[in-house]
Amino acid sequence: MGINKSNTSLPKVVDLFSGAGGLSLGAARAGFNVYAAIEIDKESSSAHRANFPKTVHLDQDILGLSGDKLLSTLEFAKGDLAGIVGGPPCQGFSHIGKNDIKDSRNELFVEFFRIVAEILPKFFLVENVPGIMKESYADIKNRAFSFVAKAYVLLTPMILSAHNYGAPTTRTRVFFYGYRADEMEALTELQFQPAKNVEIIRVRDALRGLPVNISPLWQAESDGWRVVRVHGDGYYASRLHGHVPPGVGNQTALARLKKESRASGCLGTLHSTRVAKRYAKVSPGKRDSISKSQRLSPDGFCPTLRAGTGFDHGRFQAVRPLHPTQNRVITPREAARLQGFPDWFQFSAAKWHSFRQIGSSVSPILAERILSIIRKALHDGEAEEEK
Repeated sequence: MGINKSNTSLPKVVDLFSGAGGLSLGAARAGFNVYAAIEIDKESSSAHRANFPKTVHLDQDILGLSGDKLLSTLEFAKGDLAGIVGGPPCQGFSHIGKNDIKDSRNELFVEFFRIVAEILPKFFLVENVPGIMKESYADIKNRAFSFVAKAYVLLTPMILSAHNYGAPTTRTRVFFYGYRADEMEALTELQFQPAKNVEIIRVRDALRGLPVNISPLWQAESDGWRVVRVHGDGYYASRLHGHVPPGVGNQTALARLKKESRASGCLGTLHSTRVAKRYAKVSPGKRDSISKSQRLSPDGFCPTLRAGTGFDHGRFQAVRPLHPTQNRVITPREAARLQGFPDWFQFSAAKWHSFRQIGSSVSPILAERILSIIRKALHDGEAEEEK
């Protein structure tokens, strides 16, 4: 398993269903030590390891994990952990999915709350798609909440859109936040609403500084390392190359970005001449009639990027948006910027896996905003002031 060697003075959180680490990055930037991450998907876990080398990684099914076993593995006592965060699989609740109330993945939402009750952290934060709020899923939510009803103050579920917090995507998710009143300052739903002075970032802003002319022959991982730049000095821009938390980041990626201004993931997609001509007719905000790919509007926001499915559910590739000015789908690095990830953040070398990891992640821009509020509410002291 290994030992977490990151900053032990920071309050510790565990990320369940961590994926590549959108919530983890937000937590680390908010002043938490991402002590452990649990993820059953090997490709996503590998990506998380690359970006959080000092975090303890457990590649296992949550269904087979008890709170006592996790506490023993991490050498924690019940109640010592600051927080548990995570995003259980959402496909069963998604409006673009089958809305199958019997989808086995839906039970993982309940399992999250079971583990919280068995470990008793000071707080928990879990996200999912707004579809989970449908009345048809009331039983699932009620069973989940029953685990934490006595020990936690549970806020009304909050539906938040990333673009209102400074990310260039409209990605909207529902967040469930609960805290132990004896360990945390009281928070209300109003405190999680976006500030009035949030810098609005649009597609044009997010993609500035990335290479525009992408060769379809750039297919190998080594081809994807290209020169990237940052324009602007606001909250979003400052996090593209900076704000690297202690102990976080792949050393090779950080070094290449610093010394060569190069980032990975600028990979091409080979479109036929016929497809490229068809894409050329798609106006900003409109969709290609066959592929259903939407042309991004430079002055708009990126719609929610989809994850697609893994091998266990048919290996369906999600539809990718079209570049605002080029007759091609976006690259993994462009997708990462649109989701709010920094240029030094690493994903799987394979395009299919990288898009799946990006599409299933919480925007780290939104995650940092939310978790910074929670960090300041801890009784152990105020979080470091935002720079």
